[in-house]
Amino acid sequence: MRFLLFLFLGSLSLAASAAPATQDPAALKAQLQDYYFDAARRGDVPMLETFIEANYSLDTRDSKGYTALILAAYHGQGAAVERLLAAGADACAQDQRGNTALMGAIFKGEIQIARTLMASNCSPDQRNGAGQTAAMYAGLFKRVELLDALKAKGADLNAEDPLGNSAARLASGEIRTAAPR
Repeated sequence: MRFLLFLFLGSLSLAASAAPATQDPAALKAQLQDYYFDAARRGDVPMLETFIEANYSLDTRDSKGYTALILAAYHGQGAAVERLLAAGADACAQDQRGNTALMGAIFKGEIQIARTLMASNCSPDQRNGAGQTAAMYAGLFKRVELLDALKAKGADLNAEDPLGNSAARLASGEIRTAAPR
């Protein structure tokens, strides 16, 4: 399969330079991107290694802004997460809603993957589009084992989202659904 991918990568380069009428470079690029994201979702580290060796852009995004790292974390693919991080994938990258790989791992209950991602140089108080932090996710989804680790990394457990929710409040079961008055 890796050999086929190398052939595919080569044909993509040739198609981009020669652009014969029978091959659509954009379609080839989209197909290659699909293979990359599928490898991340499935945790196919040998396939990801092929992309890495071919200098494929690790932080390529799909239509929702997901990177391979975000997809691997969300789908519980720890070995893929570790390999992508080691190759230089951006752990701080955000999807179109502002969510990170760490937030996805916390949401899905992937505690070990979340711990791996917390070792990156991302701000522990990085916020998504709704103003939520990874610590707020940990509180909301009762991943209390991660709250101390996030606090040790510098997360502000009392920081509030626009509705007035904080990680500490969410962990205690207090959820605000409207902005405080």
